[in-house]
Amino acid sequence: MSNRKSGILLHITSLPGREGIGTLGKEAKRFVDFLTETGQKLWQILPLGPVGSGNSPYQCFSAFAGNPMLIDLELLVEQGLLSEGNLEQIAKFSKKQVDFEKIAGWKYPVLKKAFKRFQEELFEGFRNEYYHFLDEHGWWLNDYALFMAAKEKYGDIIWSDWDDDLKYRRETGLQQVGKELANEVDFQRFVQFLFFMQWHSLKRYANENNVKIVGDVPLYVSGDSSDIWSNTDIFLLDEKLEPTQIGGVPPDYFSETGQLWGNPVFDWPRLKERNYDWWMARLHFNLNMFDLVRIDHFRGLESYWSVPVEEETAMNGKWVPAYGYEMLSLIKSQIGYLPFIAEDLGIITTEVDRLREHFDLPGMKVLQFAFTTDAANKDLPHNYEKKFVVYTGTHDNNTTLGWIDEVEEDEKDLLWKYVSGTDKKMLEQVVEMAIASVAETAIVPMQDILELDTNSRMNTPGTATGNWGWRFDWKQLKMGQKTFLKELTEKYNR
Repeated sequence: MSNRKSGILLHITSLPGREGIGTLGKEAKRFVDFLTETGQKLWQILPLGPVGSGNSPYQCFSAFAGNPMLIDLELLVEQGLLSEGNLEQIAKFSKKQVDFEKIAGWKYPVLKKAFKRFQEELFEGFRNEYYHFLDEHGWWLNDYALFMAAKEKYGDIIWSDWDDDLKYRRETGLQQVGKELANEVDFQRFVQFLFFMQWHSLKRYANENNVKIVGDVPLYVSGDSSDIWSNTDIFLLDEKLEPTQIGGVPPDYFSETGQLWGNPVFDWPRLKERNYDWWMARLHFNLNMFDLVRIDHFRGLESYWSVPVEEETAMNGKWVPAYGYEMLSLIKSQIGYLPFIAEDLGIITTEVDRLREHFDLPGMKVLQFAFTTDAANKDLPHNYEKKFVVYTGTHDNNTTLGWIDEVEEDEKDLLWKYVSGTDKKMLEQVVEMAIASVAETAIVPMQDILELDTNSRMNTPGTATGNWGWRFDWKQLKMGQKTFLKELTEKYNR
């Protein structure tokens, strides 16, 4: 039996719908129908957590919680938690871009109304399911709910600037704030209950239609997160709980000064002492959420670039060994086969390749990186082995049409040896290269199916604003595009 399969990369926020942001409701199920209709077996998304400033799903307030903005309000009307009247004031949001702040300003008060009705009228109907959820998720949820309630109380400042009793999690501080903010803490728990109820309903629907969901786990967590606040000992922090070292990557082809991400780095010896319990919980949790999991910045499990916190660029860091081999061996001993994809883009050493190969994990190939050198380029399909996932581009790349339009002169010569014709024809040929390749899995961003240009790019690394907001509309999807995708999928046995 062939393992060949293909799928689409589209984050939930990019789905159409009238709430100004994609949600877990009927439009998400309609997208599953589109995948089934065109023979796709995978739907890849970005991390689902509650985003902080900059709206990046890679910088969340929790590695476990779901983003409340993705909750579908029409489903809450069906459950009686809201009335149609609660949605009458639905703002006229853009169909093309997510206005994150405007949506949060409108949606949180509506979710508060649902919470009030839940408390006052409908609690009995949800009692068993709700208590089961609290019981199953309490190990991360209680800290997260208190963290978010305290963030609101303190006007959204970073947790390391909170009052000492709460910052250092002294029993008196936790109890006092827990009591003072009890209703807000309960609201945060309730919102997560709604999120996970809707998520698992969507995942069930996808799986019933033979579509698997590929989730995404960033290696690092945000400095301003409940994860760090409630697990300070597994990160390199000083006595004031400020980071001493932060993560990033050294200078390379893309950046002369490297990239400085600002995330606190793990204290791997301490993780080992704790038998990697936090990582085990995180991986098991994600494998329960998704069918396959992409590990972002996989090379950081072999060794990571550690930069002193006072540095202004990533230039003066050093490589420090991580204990990924031990950690992955432990999870493998618990579950057997590892359904992970290793994000191994950028400059990768033999040690990283060896780690990936030891655990039989597929790496990534990106066609937009394939034309920078010559015919021996490792991202060109004729140089692949099967154990890879090939992408035309990722969420960090331009759309393929935008890339073709802006491709560097020296890359053009090599590109034109493989594709020709109009920009649109070239795009179709690049998509075909991915789907035709020997790589077991091929993933195409939705923008490339819709033949969209640079204006529909999801993220430009190194820029702090204007990212993550792209959305599509069903009107953009033409019958010819669906036929093209379906026929390619059948032609190349995906």
